[in-house]
Amino acid sequence: MRSYTSLTIFLLLLGLSLLNSCAYRQNQLLFQQAAHLDSVGRGDAGSGSGTSDYRIRSQDILQVRNLQNPRYIVDQLPSSASTTGGQGSAGSAEGQTYQVDDDGNVAMPLIGRVHVAGLTRLEAQKKIEGIFGKDVLVNPIIDLKITNLKVTVLGEVRLQGNYPLIRDKTNLVEVIGEAGGLTDKGDEKTVKIIRGDPAHPQVILFNLGQVQTLADPRMVLKNNDIIYVAQNKRAIKNDQLQNVTTTIQPALIILNTALIIYTLIRR
Repeated sequence: MRSYTSLTIFLLLLGLSLLNSCAYRQNQLLFQQAAHLDSVGRGDAGSGSGTSDYRIRSQDILQVRNLQNPRYIVDQLPSSASTTGGQGSAGSAEGQTYQVDDDGNVAMPLIGRVHVAGLTRLEAQKKIEGIFGKDVLVNPIIDLKITNLKVTVLGEVRLQGNYPLIRDKTNLVEVIGEAGGLTDKGDEKTVKIIRGDPAHPQVILFNLGQVQTLADPRMVLKNNDIIYVAQNKRAIKNDQLQNVTTTIQPALIILNTALIIYTLIRR
């Protein structure tokens, strides 16, 4: 009788232990702030210039086209021809792309290598336009874009992933729109942009439930920004309740077994 009683107590204690250890499971929470990492205040983390002040680096991809004839960078060059691109280039009706080499140059048809590293998009555009105007074309109109700039969108949006920053002043709302908007679980009052050096990032919090947030210049995105939309409190509570329901079942089975054994012993 004593051994049965001991077994019953052991099973009861085991069930309670499982209940305490499994009743709560940590939800997936990304980019939580450490105690020393504070959100930046208004006026920090950029002045709303977006990518217009980005300086071209090696391995960047530049898309160049002549707006006087959108099919060609140079009128004499057929669109089906392969241009000399150094690190690689491609032609299309949208313009041809050129990769900046390790020395900071792009190799372009008819004008050769042009050093663009350290220049902004507009500075590189004017430089290339000036060279073409001097040696090849009459009054060229050159358009240049940096096509590899991007932001990453994570969390409670419908389409997570990387999104290109083709325009200089793409803002947070536009990219969230491209991502399909927030899910039903998304917390519109706590949207984060993580910006800057990964070793010392700046975390900017936005409340998209307030219309005045749209006027905040920090919403203009920069290269390699991370946008994170966390779950709202209701969704977190629902997930926690579901976790408790799922993890409590083994403990209930053990408790039920222990009660059956105890009842049989009492007879």
